[in-house]
Amino acid sequence: MPSELPAGSGPLSGMPERDAMNALLARHWWTIVLRGVIAVLFGIIALAAPGAVLLSLAILFGIYLLADGVIGLVGTARAVSAHGHWGPLLAEAVLNILMGLVALFVPSAAVLAFVLLMAVWALISGGLMLWAAIRLHVSHGRWWLALGGGVSVLWGLMLAAAPLIGAVVLAWWLGIYAIVFGIALLACGLRLRGQHLA
Repeated sequence: MPSELPAGSGPLSGMPERDAMNALLARHWWTIVLRGVIAVLFGIIALAAPGAVLLSLAILFGIYLLADGVIGLVGTARAVSAHGHWGPLLAEAVLNILMGLVALFVPSAAVLAFVLLMAVWALISGGLMLWAAIRLHVSHGRWWLALGGGVSVLWGLMLAAAPLIGAVVLAWWLGIYAIVFGIALLACGLRLRGQHLA
């Protein structure tokens, strides 16, 4: 009969805390679903009005980032204060709020600067989501959250590779990104809802 390991040691030592964090995130499943809905709606608007000038798109994107960041704060602030392990998602929400404010208050910035700003935001935001996905249980939608982060990183790389792209194509890219990202969050949120109701 194998000897018991002391409490707090071994590969499963963090499992009770991790289970509590996952349960708390599952209770707030609706915040992730709401983020997904907002992202999909934003993507549809961006695809339907590709001729809009980048200045208008910057303002619309700033509003989206503010809404997404505030909802992200609601969904993760409790988890961070209770367990201290959901810092990546909290940092991503704060980053979205800051970038939303920049997009709203400096809309006259050059197109190149705005595109590069979005590229940096997408790369950092996606990296933080990928980091958070590592901590999420597979049964709670880890791969969907990772997909959202991966799409964000890919979007950032595409923008960085072609910063002088036209506003119409940028709007299409942004619309497609937001829809795929939103669908990934919707799937993750619904998976979390299933775990919450189980």
